[in-house]
Amino acid sequence: MRKQFFKDKKVLVMGLGRFGGGVDVAKFACKAGAKVIVADLASAEQLSDSIKQLEGFPDIEYRLGSHNPADFEQADIIVANPAVPNDNKFLEIARRAGRIVTSQINIFFELCPATIIGITGANGKSTTTALTAHLLKAVKNRNVWLGGNIGNEPLLTILDQIKNDDLVVLELSSFQIEQLACDQKAPQVALLTNLMPNHLDRYGSFENYCAAKENIFKFQRLDEKSPAVSMFNAEDPVGCRWFEKYRSQKGRICVKFSADDVSEQIRQKFALPGRANLSNLAAALAVAQRFGIAEKTIKHCLPKFKALPHRLELVAEINGIRWYNDSKATTPESTIVALDAFECPEIIIAGGYDKHLPFDELGKKIAQRAKAAILIGQTAEKIKTAIKKATVHRDSIGEETERKVEVKVVNSLAKAVELSQQLAVSGDVVLLSPACASYDMFENFEHRGREFTRLVQKISQK
Repeated sequence: MRKQFFKDKKVLVMGLGRFGGGVDVAKFACKAGAKVIVADLASAEQLSDSIKQLEGFPDIEYRLGSHNPADFEQADIIVANPAVPNDNKFLEIARRAGRIVTSQINIFFELCPATIIGITGANGKSTTTALTAHLLKAVKNRNVWLGGNIGNEPLLTILDQIKNDDLVVLELSSFQIEQLACDQKAPQVALLTNLMPNHLDRYGSFENYCAAKENIFKFQRLDEKSPAVSMFNAEDPVGCRWFEKYRSQKGRICVKFSADDVSEQIRQKFALPGRANLSNLAAALAVAQRFGIAEKTIKHCLPKFKALPHRLELVAEINGIRWYNDSKATTPESTIVALDAFECPEIIIAGGYDKHLPFDELGKKIAQRAKAAILIGQTAEKIKTAIKKATVHRDSIGEETERKVEVKVVNSLAKAVELSQQLAVSGDVVLLSPACASYDMFENFEHRGREFTRLVQKISQK
């Protein structure tokens, strides 16, 4: 498939998205000479921000609010949003009609001339991806491109700028990896940060979720002259199993990394808190070393790297109280990691959309580490129950004691911030780390994080 392939074709973009997920595809197809139709179940009002980005392409037709089977039967190419499952009934209609079903990420892999470094995992993949690109960019005369699931960064509309000798660093979600697997494609360099249960509302089981992620290694092209590189976290059980599974294959180089590998000199140059961020650093260092980045260069550029928005991001320090936005923590495991990042007393704000994940271990961690938990959203009562269950501790001789954790359920993030301010004293950390998705109360995790930041900044202005 070449860019010219799209000329005069009817291209259906399935899923424009409220935050522009399909904008890149629509622009690319228009510029390639295709007749473009955008189909989305959301309304024009809901998609207004995304539609505005396409104002320079007046010939695009919109089918909004519902899907028409005829559109899928008559289009030459259907480009599906990653959120659309592969077995979606409209995609099946297209396939039965003999149409091409693909995705933004599949088209990019088909047309990109550069080496692609793909990073995935349950936790830490965005920070690891950004940090990897940051280290690789430290070398002059090398273009490094950052994109993928880390944000709605354009991929297809920048293809003309990417050269053979460039490097492309992509964060890949399980949904995108599934799409690539349909064409048996994977990046030449693939890295797994870790695996913990997530998206069980889509996959049904942790095993199915892992199987979707494993495709990033399963479909790497094995070539002894230019071997695939597969990188695994030595502290992750699933990653260790896959390391053993793939390490003996010809045409593949397997690498392990660990937070313990990071030297004290490098640690001193790194500002992000917690062992999990050290693990992210170890992963980025492993990639940088594969591409010949010298330690001197790493020490020079590392202090310039700052936390990504919504990922243990220090929003403000007010009267000795530090407020952290970790809205990207959408699983119990990622919130457990956040709680372990601090040694000082913590007030945690958690709760949100119910993805049917268990909260038992999170309840134990909150009982051990937090002085208060302020809970919001659909899962508030479930998390409260898990905390209360964990606060009763039985010692070695069978006597029960109750840990002191103040637990409150409130009906809004604003109330949670207000109550946190009342409970916090100098030296405390207030941590928004929801352990849940945001869709019950917010448009997405970014919206939730921005609202938290706004509320905290109002406090600082008083």
